[in-house]
Amino acid sequence: MLLRHTPKEITERSALTINPAKTCQPIGAMYAALGIHGCLPHSHGSQGCCAYHRSALTRHYKEPIAAATSSFTEGASVFGGQANLLQAIQNIFTVYEPDVIAVHTTCLSETIGDDLNQIRDKAQKEGKIPEGKHVIGANTPSYVGSHVTGFSNMVKAMAAAFATRTGHKNGKVNVIPGWVEPSDMEEIKRLAAMVGVPIILFPDTSGVLNAPLTGEYKMFPDGGVTVPELISSGDSLGTLALGEWCSADAARWLDANCKVPCMILDMPFGLKATDRFIDALRTVGGVSVPEEVMKERGQMVDFISDMHQYFYHKKVALAGDPDQLIAMVEFLVTLDMIPAYVVTGTPGKAFERRIKELTKDVPYECQVKAKGDMFLLHQWIKNDPVDLLIGNTYLKYIARDEDIPLLRWGFPILDRVGHQYFPTAGYKGGLRLLEKMLDLFLSRRDRDDPEQTFELVY
Repeated sequence: MLLRHTPKEITERSALTINPAKTCQPIGAMYAALGIHGCLPHSHGSQGCCAYHRSALTRHYKEPIAAATSSFTEGASVFGGQANLLQAIQNIFTVYEPDVIAVHTTCLSETIGDDLNQIRDKAQKEGKIPEGKHVIGANTPSYVGSHVTGFSNMVKAMAAAFATRTGHKNGKVNVIPGWVEPSDMEEIKRLAAMVGVPIILFPDTSGVLNAPLTGEYKMFPDGGVTVPELISSGDSLGTLALGEWCSADAARWLDANCKVPCMILDMPFGLKATDRFIDALRTVGGVSVPEEVMKERGQMVDFISDMHQYFYHKKVALAGDPDQLIAMVEFLVTLDMIPAYVVTGTPGKAFERRIKELTKDVPYECQVKAKGDMFLLHQWIKNDPVDLLIGNTYLKYIARDEDIPLLRWGFPILDRVGHQYFPTAGYKGGLRLLEKMLDLFLSRRDRDDPEQTFELVY
């Protein structure tokens, strides 16, 4: 798997992806569904697909991922999976008693053309869905988009299935966090509580995929957004959607159908994006920002000021998801670093335009590619090396071959732990990102400096 034979000469590829910087839609849909309390995700396809999706999430979060499958066989693959899904819905409610079954499609069921809404209505009419229980569905064909697209489709399905407008405002603000870690969702809730704005966060995987070990098994952990909260989201004061690719579709649906006004923000990674999130909370909630939040911001600014010389004009290559990369690139520019190469596997020319806009004043021609892959990223690096890599575990091969430090960030992280418990969002999370980058730079100096410049204190 080592990549030492990657050529420096770059040729245009239109029909070949090598080492993709993404995975498939159902993984994102499954992760989003786990953010509903008492929800069992259901993969409408073959057992093999479901096993892969569960495995991908388990390896990242180091938690067992519960999910069901329609278990397509040859017959279902030809004639459709309606009978399988109807039987599955009945079995799941009988055996596991979830509050919600969140169904997502796969390549197979999408190619056949199964209609999830029609199948759910048939299950309702046949009495297979008990009173007070719910089945929701999202179309997530694996052969288009990415895991980010699947996450967005499932979150929009949550809003469409549950949000109800009664005409009586609940005094809360919806926050759609996008695909971030459970620890980041906890941090978003903590910041909102500090500002004094009651929120409905959905989905919310905190307390689900970073739940404590108590010695008592629970099929459905205590965390997650509840069904009553999702229903109430149609009466909120407004919606803050964190990330255009992951969160905007659900927010716009709430705006159009429940008259809940929305703001599309960047994910709150780094100084400026967190500032905008706090200011949006303040504006929509009609409150003032308390001194405790200003103190946390000041600590982050102090760190940047004290350690700026170590970050200045360091060149960085990044791979990951669009919403996360946009916020991270802005953060790097704020630090006077150079985001030289940026690659995402998720399609979208708007992403390339946004990165170009963020880097327009950087003294280096930054290269960006949407629907790109890590092979291209490696070729760019071979032609002009960088000081740091930022991205998921799959970048470790480039890191090893080119001898470049790697900051593991994003999805999936398979060979380290901590991302489930320690946030990188918000001001406290920004401090952690700064500390991790600084440690990589200074550890490299400790390794490489000759004796005459090997100092006790840099």
